[in-house]
Amino acid sequence: MFKQNPFSSLLRPLPVALVFSAFLQLPAQAFEPLVVPPSEHPILRDIQKSASAENLRNDVTTLVSFGTRHTLSETESDTHGIGAARRWIKHEFEKISEQCGGCLEVIEQKRTFSGETRIPNPTEVVNIIAIQKGTTDPNRHIIMSGDIDSRVTDPLDFTSVSPGANDNASGVAGVIEAARMLSKYQFNGTLVYAALSGEEQGLFGGKIMAEQALEDNWRVEAVVNNDMIGNIAGINGVINNTTARVFSEGVRVTETAQEARLRRFTGGEVDSPSRNLARYIDVIADRYIPNLDIMMVYRLDRFARGGHHRPFNLVGFPAVRIMETNEHYDRQHQDLRSENNREYGDVISGVDFDFNAKLTSLNAVTMASLAWAPAPPAGVEIKGAVQPSTTLSWLKPQGKQAENLAGYRIYWRLTTEPQWTHSQYVGNVERFTLDNIVIDNYFFGVASVSKDGFESPVVFPGPAGSFGGYQ
Repeated sequence: MFKQNPFSSLLRPLPVALVFSAFLQLPAQAFEPLVVPPSEHPILRDIQKSASAENLRNDVTTLVSFGTRHTLSETESDTHGIGAARRWIKHEFEKISEQCGGCLEVIEQKRTFSGETRIPNPTEVVNIIAIQKGTTDPNRHIIMSGDIDSRVTDPLDFTSVSPGANDNASGVAGVIEAARMLSKYQFNGTLVYAALSGEEQGLFGGKIMAEQALEDNWRVEAVVNNDMIGNIAGINGVINNTTARVFSEGVRVTETAQEARLRRFTGGEVDSPSRNLARYIDVIADRYIPNLDIMMVYRLDRFARGGHHRPFNLVGFPAVRIMETNEHYDRQHQDLRSENNREYGDVISGVDFDFNAKLTSLNAVTMASLAWAPAPPAGVEIKGAVQPSTTLSWLKPQGKQAENLAGYRIYWRLTTEPQWTHSQYVGNVERFTLDNIVIDNYFFGVASVSKDGFESPVVFPGPAGSFGGYQ
């Protein structure tokens, strides 16, 4: 005889009215789908297209026309020497500011150096800076820089003709053109266009600016230094206008012994903020810059050489160098001359202005994306040792800094991968657990996402990857 299940009454369907009543009592957010902000931004394509090769040619031609821009050269003439070059750059920034209704604050940064290996006598080193203030997070600064000065074979020769067309009129022209391109828009963060001096004599302009930024309590999210962004023909015989290099340091030079010990056991050797800024630039190139592939070089700079991003790294700021892939050493730091059927000297004929425009657009699109995005997450931490899942947490900004924040995206990748390969948008929360993603097997990070879908760089957990906190 069939016996009735004593629990059968519990298995019977509930009355429809009762189910509907229970449904209505659940919180509304339980049924709200997670709205993921858009990841494609047509406005960045508009910015990319606005870089003008003609403007760059005109600006490089003007910079070359000053004869020499050596740090120790003439400062009184209006037509010759670094003084004339500085005043012309300042005038260009001021013209751009007039066209955007005074949107740029144009300033000089000055300091006198002497007794240095390449500055033996007292010499005033002067930077020309244009600042485009952000609307909701003005103390967050994104800096694009280039070097004004030039040199020939002897670093102390300040009288010989030193055109410096590619090294580094191409970079300074790129900074000026980026100011023209981006001054048409308003951004959440502050953009800074920096023409630095004294690079060839010992990176003195960068030292002045980095130390001033510390004194002024700037939150520097990114420094993108441009040094030689116009040459496509290498001394190795390669002609290439479709790649560029981004150099970035792996471990912060300011790391403490305690932070180094933590990094040894948790990772972060390849996830400094500079390194994740380089990854960000790589993604921008893939998405928005036609026919440009980024070679990320895991080194501070070229082998045993230096650039103007280094002074910013020295004080702990995220900073990278963008430059051409194939250098031509006959066109760098050379007296103008012909020897054995070879031409030496950094002249205009060695600059490809379409390539110069391409790398300028890379800078402009990167800066716009960073400045429209929220600040990188602060206080990122990670837990999951001896557990089947991984939990990340972070601090959320308050006040105006949070106005354009939609939420956060978590990233992860195998430890041998150069670029982030997996991600999940998790909404406007302060903590999230990735179920069944084992902490031991991956590197992890978190990015902030704006309501329009602009993302910050990815932040690796702990001090090794920190971009700094909120203010």
